[in-house]
Amino acid sequence: MTSPNEMNRRAFMKTTAAASATTAAAVAQTARAQDARADGLIHRNERDGMPYRKLGRTNFLCSRLVFGGGAALIGGKAVQLLDKAFDAGVNFYDLGSNAFYKGSERAFAPFLAAHRGEIWVTSKAPLRPIDGHESGKPLTVAQGKFLAEYWSRLLDESLADLGTDHVDAYYLMQVNEPAVVRCEELHEAFLKAKKAGKVRHWGVSTHNRAQQVLEAMIETDWYDLAMIAITPAGWYDYHTRGLLPDSPTMVEIQPKLQRAREAGIGLIGMKAARFLSSRGGSGVEKAFDGHYSDKVMRSGLSPWQRSYAYVLAHGVDVVNSDMQNFAHFKANVAAVRRSEELFAIA
Repeated sequence: MTSPNEMNRRAFMKTTAAASATTAAAVAQTARAQDARADGLIHRNERDGMPYRKLGRTNFLCSRLVFGGGAALIGGKAVQLLDKAFDAGVNFYDLGSNAFYKGSERAFAPFLAAHRGEIWVTSKAPLRPIDGHESGKPLTVAQGKFLAEYWSRLLDESLADLGTDHVDAYYLMQVNEPAVVRCEELHEAFLKAKKAGKVRHWGVSTHNRAQQVLEAMIETDWYDLAMIAITPAGWYDYHTRGLLPDSPTMVEIQPKLQRAREAGIGLIGMKAARFLSSRGGSGVEKAFDGHYSDKVMRSGLSPWQRSYAYVLAHGVDVVNSDMQNFAHFKANVAAVRRSEELFAIA
């Protein structure tokens, strides 16, 4: 039975959401002209040769290759790749809070200042462990407020480090508990930040229990973006640096990914080839070869490139890559460009 207090909270949430939507509409009217094309899509830095995909209900036409700038920009590494990515048509740059990726947002700030309005920029906040919370149980109001206050503080710190007053999206990072996804206090914090003009969209980044997390995201209808760790062989497990035991393959996962997309959630794949690089030992590079046709195996793409091309063709909208050098970048661009051709249905 639903308590009166719970009913009051739900009524408050609906009212707050309606108010936020009104504010967002007002902000949209003053957005750049490129954000108000006749096709209803947001267009930024589109170049010939780079494929693009509408990213869920954000209506952003996103390059299918996302520049993962969290680890890559720590200490200023890979800064030289930012302009090369921009010139190739990459229009989505993903960062992370200084609480996890030390200095990456500050390293990105000059590039952002030079291209504000031409690119889509997201960042994310790692959530602190919650004392006393049992896995699978709902959060208490106090626990929810604890997370909400921390997320809000990291958002403000990210904006300061990026040298901007807003980002296109700010995620909950490394979520593995559906209870966190359903946390009303976190949702209230997002709506407050959105009303203040600090962020337009909300998302979740998940390396573990991604299927359960994604199902909770669909259920709440609060989220616009999901960054999921997925490979041709199925779900990637961040804790073991391997594949989730007994994971369904990506082909088998496709119906669940389609449900998320139908719910308006843009899907960003990550860790698509990390398993091939982190496990070591002979034969690991061939771990996904059984998922590829003869055409793909004869394509000339490396095992890492084949993985990126595959996940793009089997359910995610775009793929996030942590590119450390120019060779990585060129290889990833080639994989993204050839994905549709290699996996076209005859």
